[in-house]
Amino acid sequence: MKTSKDYMEDANAVVPRIDSADAVAKHGDAACVFVDVRDSAAIAQTGTIAGAHHIPRGMLEFIADPATGAYNPALTKDAPIYLICAAGGQAALAGKTLTDMGYTNVTNIGGISGWKDAGGPIESA
Repeated sequence: MKTSKDYMEDANAVVPRIDSADAVAKHGDAACVFVDVRDSAAIAQTGTIAGAHHIPRGMLEFIADPATGAYNPALTKDAPIYLICAAGGQAALAGKTLTDMGYTNVTNIGGISGWKDAGGPIESA
């Protein structure tokens, strides 16, 4: 049986993770797409990255697939996509899913607290 540890190791092997301060520096680049994969309740409690797309991890496959009616056109296969969650685990797993779907430039930026500590802009849900 494959364990959660196995899934995390697989994800971390293919999805690079950068320091929050480096991610904050990328925030002003219009080409970069920031995605918060947490559920709405978590985002309501802490806020999210200013301008980030909210794509819950459970809906990612549908929202990232151009063949579905749920597709978000901000997600293009070669766009630099930066994923955030509460601590980095969901972002890593979401990044692995996007990579499996053919996305080529996906990065895990860890958790929202690191983003805040690095001075990243936040907006309320």
